[in-house]
Amino acid sequence: MGLTCHIAKIHSEASVEHNAWELKQYIEELYWGSGKRVMLLGHSKGGVDSAAALSIYWSELEHKVAGLALVQSPYGGSPIASDTLREGQIADKETRRIFELLICKTIKGQGQAMALAPKMGDMRALEDLTYEKRRQFIMKHKLPEGVPLISFSSEAKVAPGVLATMTQIAHAELPRLPFLKFSNSEFDDVSQLGHQVPIVIPVSAAMALCALHLLLRYGEKSDGLVTCRDAEVPGSVIVRPEQKLDHAWMVYSSKKKNPNEPDATEMCEAILTLLVELGKRKQEEIEKS
Repeated sequence: MGLTCHIAKIHSEASVEHNAWELKQYIEELYWGSGKRVMLLGHSKGGVDSAAALSIYWSELEHKVAGLALVQSPYGGSPIASDTLREGQIADKETRRIFELLICKTIKGQGQAMALAPKMGDMRALEDLTYEKRRQFIMKHKLPEGVPLISFSSEAKVAPGVLATMTQIAHAELPRLPFLKFSNSEFDDVSQLGHQVPIVIPVSAAMALCALHLLLRYGEKSDGLVTCRDAEVPGSVIVRPEQKLDHAWMVYSSKKKNPNEPDATEMCEAILTLLVELGKRKQEEIEKS
């Protein structure tokens, strides 16, 4: 498309206002280095951070930004973030822990193994996505009206087949498998590996479980972490794919290399193409007026 692509090196687990400042500086660096305006595309909390940068620093960024696309971003907040941090809203300690791990690791968008507990920075990011914090922020910092704006929302599959995967994991009993002892010293360390067997939870199944929770509790369709209502920013052009795509799809789908499945790379190209077209239309409207 003739676009030069950059990935902003920000820490998603940092606060929204901190990342807004980091992005503001990054946008200015790109603009002064190239002389060209910047289009922003942010997934999940990245979209919230990008919107915050424009909301807070628009007077300085107005002529440096050509558009913003928020993909599966909890602009209005996340019910799971609110429930996780509100005592008594999720049934038990173990379930709360699962939700904390899911949302904190998905915020980062990394395929790393889950840690035993979220870091303090993770929980600050989680707090910024609660309904109360988002309401306070939006009331204080309005999105600028002049910027081309797209919001992308989707629904996760909650089919019985997907949910059955989590049931199988929940009922799994993994035996301890003792390693054979070897006389050769090079195998000594191997014998110490035995007693921990990792459990890999499919992301799609976890997202389906979260989506079912939101549907049953609130009657809201969601991608597993963000409801469609909260991802669709007022005043934006809204993109709603017909296919069922969960919150983690944007991060992991391009690694599957399956031509029959939707691909996040192609989706990003389509969103950016639409953003360019919106920018052209707005410019034509300005010239006519």
